[in-house]
Amino acid sequence: MQRHVIESVIGAVVLLVAAGFVYIALDTARIGTRAGYPVTAEFFRIGGLTVGSDVRLSGIKVGTVSETRLDPETFDAVVVMTIDHDVSLPEDTVAAIESQGILGGKYVRLQAGRAEARIAAGGRIVNTQPFRSLEDQVGEIIFLATTPPGDGGGSGQASP
Repeated sequence: MQRHVIESVIGAVVLLVAAGFVYIALDTARIGTRAGYPVTAEFFRIGGLTVGSDVRLSGIKVGTVSETRLDPETFDAVVVMTIDHDVSLPEDTVAAIESQGILGGKYVRLQAGRAEARIAAGGRIVNTQPFRSLEDQVGEIIFLATTPPGDGGGSGQASP
């Protein structure tokens, strides 16, 4: 009988420790809904960006991706972001999809412009840059490395 009580107490302690780890993980990740205003942007491709991904401005999280869908007319990816209320984006803000590293997830990087006018709630970011995969970047590096000097990148014109 004594053995069953000890096993039960140890099991309860293990469950409490596991619950503590789950709480810390959720608190650190800041998973949940964020208060803010919606802004949309259209991209040629989003490269695996998912709902819940970060939206960052100068490396600081200022929102989250709340929806991704396909525009049935243009077949572009439409990304709806929820931006914090205390962040007011200029109209000439540029949105790009970036990778957090080779194996990391994707996020939306915002680069604020200098326009006086601001994007209103429900507004749209017009200037976007699509996701560039690692394969695209390696191909570009190989192309640049194999292009003879003075070729001008294959334009057929020699540089002066």
